[in-house]
Amino acid sequence: MDLLIDSFISAFFLIFSFDAEMIFIVGVSLKVSIASTLIAGIVGVPAGFMIAFESFPGKRIVITVLNTLLALPTVVIGLFVYTFISRRGIFGPFDLLYTQKAIIIGQVILIIPVVTVFTITAINRIDERYRKTAMTLGANRIQTAWVIFREARFGIIAAIIASFGRVISEVGISMMLGGNIKGFTRTMTTAMALEYDKGAFILSIALGIVLLGISFGMNMLFHFFQGRSRA
Repeated sequence: MDLLIDSFISAFFLIFSFDAEMIFIVGVSLKVSIASTLIAGIVGVPAGFMIAFESFPGKRIVITVLNTLLALPTVVIGLFVYTFISRRGIFGPFDLLYTQKAIIIGQVILIIPVVTVFTITAINRIDERYRKTAMTLGANRIQTAWVIFREARFGIIAAIIASFGRVISEVGISMMLGGNIKGFTRTMTTAMALEYDKGAFILSIALGIVLLGISFGMNMLFHFFQGRSRA
């Protein structure tokens, strides 16, 4: 018990002393997570609109596949991407393996289904009369989509926030594709795993506290925007 208390006290001192190594690790995590979330949003939101608006053969199957991908293990994505970017892979000459770019690629694949499914859900909650009214008044497809976006914006923002929360806390992709290289690709989750294996709990606990704080903030924003979308 004394070890736990002393570790927490030391961890708080480490946080408030703004330790350089800890700050860098947090920075890498935020950088790759924000980048992957933005890319997934650029791809996933339009895809969600297209799937929600259009009627095409196999639409139910597409939605079912997307829902299934929500539970896709991160290590499976890591293994899949690794086969493409390793030295013997198709994209081996680009030297992407064990870089922050590799982590971003894996994380984008992880959360595109999250953004897409949540966007579809947010759009489906909007009364169909908004779309019909806009089209009746002469709005084209882009203008109609903008009207729906304005009504569903809180749900879509919630989707983006949920996606960020998903990638900031994942470890499989970051470990397999980033390699946990100190001063380059080490993220909060991979550093915590390493420090635990070394028996050095202080930095691990400090990073855990920071990660919990970020996750808590993201969840608070998620529930806020989710509540606004239902209002």
